[in-house]
Amino acid sequence: MYAVVRRFHTMRSVDDAARRAAEGIGKMLHGSKGFVAYYVVQFGPESGGSISLFETQQAAQDAQGKALAWIKSNLADLTEGEPEIWAGEVKAAITGQGSASAHATAA
Repeated sequence: MYAVVRRFHTMRSVDDAARRAAEGIGKMLHGSKGFVAYYVVQFGPESGGSISLFETQQAAQDAQGKALAWIKSNLADLTEGEPEIWAGEVKAAITGQGSASAHATAA
C-alpha cells in the first residue's frame, strides 16, 4: 500500500474543504484504479489537508495530477499556496473495529 499526505499550512475552513472533497475529489478518486481511501484531516487551528491510500505507488502517481488539479480548481479560496506533500510505502497497517463509515463523509 502507498500513502500520500497533502498539508496546507493555512486553510481557512477545513470543514468546508471536507464537504467539498466528499462531493468532488472523493468521488473522482473512488473511481481510480488502485484507490483505497481518502481522508480530510484538521492538522491544527488553521492547518488542514488529506491522507490518500492506494494499492501501489503507480496508482498514487496516476491520481496525483488529477488531485492537484481538483484542489486548485475547488479549494483555492480556502488555501494559500501549494500543499506540502509527503508520499511513501506503508510499512504497517493496523485497523480497528471502530465505527468509521465506508462512504465519503464530512463534518
